[in-house]
Parts: sequence; structure tokens; C-alpha cells
Amino acid sequence: MEVYERVRPGYPKAAVSWLAEKLPIDSRTIVLDLGAGTGKLTRELLPFAGRVIALEPGPAMLTQLERAVPGAEPLLGAAEAIPLDAASVDAVVCGQSFHWFRHGEALAEIRRVLKPGGRLGLIWNLRDDADEFQREVTTLFQPFVPEGRKGPRESVAPLVAPELVGEVENAVFPFQHELDADGVVDRMSSTSFVASAPDLLRRAFFANLRAAVAARGGRVAFRYTTEVYVTAVA
Repeated sequence: MEVYERVRPGYPKAAVSWLAEKLPIDSRTIVLDLGAGTGKLTRELLPFAGRVIALEPGPAMLTQLERAVPGAEPLLGAAEAIPLDAASVDAVVCGQSFHWFRHGEALAEIRRVLKPGGRLGLIWNLRDDADEFQREVTTLFQPFVPEGRKGPRESVAPLVAPELVGEVENAVFPFQHELDADGVVDRMSSTSFVASAPDLLRRAFFANLRAAVAARGGRVAFRYTTEVYVTAVA
């Protein structure tokens, strides 16, 4: 959990501002950050909202969030059984988390806890496979991906289909981190498929990542696109 908090990026300010404008979020708003993890999105929402409730099912993640984002209200629980009253929040947001939920159950709970007129915001940082280095990382990463598992963009697209969540507004924002070889290895080691893989496979992967960074002078621009979606939830 410490590695995740240390190496995973936050979100571009422009993306969070767009999300806050479209939901909308202001000083009177109660926001529920669903599947909040270590609070990467939570901390970005605090300057906009009146209250931010951070719901996370993993106790270790929630402990990291409490340390990193003391201004939020931490709450242990799952998206499929949100421990809040009906019509108790103005907006629900999911940062890098919605694809993990059982969507029928989670959407029913989201509708239950939202006040009338409340909206759902979804945001993902996706590695930019238009970038040559990211394409190489994707190729090296492929042995870790379970058979039949789709790539990030293919996984996101069905989740924001109008028939699932209703009419959607969306925007895309580019950003990047400058990383050395250790930073790239740490970033990719925070991926669940890598963290649970056999040690021999992990070591080979990390060696190949280091070689790819070394071939580019020892530092790389680790490029992302941030995709943001807002819906009233059908």
C-alpha cells in the first residue's frame, strides 16, 4: 500500500476542475469518493467541496488515506453496500475504481445514496499507448495480463455506455511524469497483476524496464491520458 501511495500519480488539475464544474461541486456539496484507495482523488476534491467522504473496502488502503488526507472523512465499506443513508450525498466520484465494482449492485447503491439531481463522476489515468515508450511497456507487461482480460481503454469503454449509466459528458486531459528507472519499476510494481506474479517473472520484467529506460538516457516521460466522465446515472 505504501508503494501505491508513493508512486501512483494524482490527477491533472484541469481534469479535477472539469469534474468539479460538471458535477457540480462547491463549498456546500457533500461528495462521496467511492473506492477511494489511498486518497489520490480525495485530496484533489477537498478544496472544492464542503465535505468529502472517502469510502474504501481495504483497511490498509484506508489507513494510508487517513494519514495522507486528514481533511477527508474515512469510511470502511464497499460500493455494493454503501454504509450511508439514502439521499445523503450530492455527488459520487470514482477515481481509478469503478471497473472493480459489481456494476449492477454498485449503481443501485449509488442511485440510493445520491440526492435528487445528484450526479456520478468517473475518472481514470490511462497509460498513453500513443507514446512509443508506453507501447514498449505494454508489450513487456503483456505476460502478466490474465487470458481474455482487455486493455485499459477496452475495459473502460463498456462501463460508460449510455445504456449502463445514462447520457454521459466526457473530456480527456494529457499529462506526464518524469521518471528514472527506479520510478518506472516502482510504478509498474504497484499494478495488481505484477504484485501477485511469480518472483522470477517479476525480476525479468523489472530488468527489461530498466533496460528500456537506460536506452533512453536514464529518464523517461511516463505519459498518461486522463479520461473523465460525468452522468446523471440512468
